[in-house]
Amino acid sequence: MPPVEGRIKDSPDDFLVEEVPAYAPSGTGEHLYLWIEKRDLNTQDAVTRIARALGARADGAGYAGLKDKRAVTRQWLSFHHAATPDPQSLEVEGVRVLEVSRHVNKLRTGHLRGNHFVIRMADVPPEHDAHLSHALEQLARDGLPNSYGTQRFGTDARNLRQALAWIVEGGRPPNKPFLRKLFVSTLQSALFNVWLGERIGRGDYLRALEGDIMRKEETGGLFACTDVAVDQARLDAWEITATGPMFGARMRRAEGRAHELENELLARFGITDDHFARVERAGEGTRRPSRVRVTDVATRREGDDVVLDFTLPKGSYATVLLAELTKSDALTLGDDP
Repeated sequence: MPPVEGRIKDSPDDFLVEEVPAYAPSGTGEHLYLWIEKRDLNTQDAVTRIARALGARADGAGYAGLKDKRAVTRQWLSFHHAATPDPQSLEVEGVRVLEVSRHVNKLRTGHLRGNHFVIRMADVPPEHDAHLSHALEQLARDGLPNSYGTQRFGTDARNLRQALAWIVEGGRPPNKPFLRKLFVSTLQSALFNVWLGERIGRGDYLRALEGDIMRKEETGGLFACTDVAVDQARLDAWEITATGPMFGARMRRAEGRAHELENELLARFGITDDHFARVERAGEGTRRPSRVRVTDVATRREGDDVVLDFTLPKGSYATVLLAELTKSDALTLGDDP
């Protein structure tokens, strides 16, 4: 498809993200829940500032996921804190507390359904409206390739280079557990992106392969593809999706031809199962869906700008969708550790 010309404006107000929670806080419990709006601030810095204002421990805070820095974002945070403050009493630079509640458990990574985005693209030629509509229709029908955005790898891929130096080349491990987990995840993500890119390049993105580990859309259950014709029909109907490797000692391996392709990928980069076995405590490995649904899609034109409205499930990136539309991978709006 032809690219949609346009750019994301410089203001954080042109990139809005609102978390879609997995559940609502019950209103009672030992954990304080805050529904916040932050602007031009990453999640970890917001947690630190709010903890300071509360007199609570930042290392005891919880959040369902990191939200983009160069944006206006809304999400739940939790703190192990006895008092329930008035939202108006919390003055935190870059943060507004919109709602206060309580719950029985700490908010943990993954406790969300997805994120809703409202993004303004500037200087979109009117004749590209048709390109945009066609591209969004195809993405809604076939799914968005579930690759990781460039922010996953750090500024100038710094995190990826450090991950390779430690895990593959045998360098000194990072001192902090957080960085060890980050670097393992970074390498896993990079290999997944290569796997997905090659699958798209071969024309296998929407095809079932013998030995694929399939994920049931409704339940999340995994199984190996043994009947390609049957599973292709289920894939076309959005009942299942092929998964790719997030390599690790406990990752379920593909079978048959799909297994061979994953092994060839590792061999090409000089990586073995032993490399991941040595860092198992920092990342066990898992399977990641090759595509995700794009829902609640809407667009509107405002002068020279186009405003995009859409929802993505957790773990997927709005910047990847924008890259699909614009044919550019230079968008880095996320948290760069």
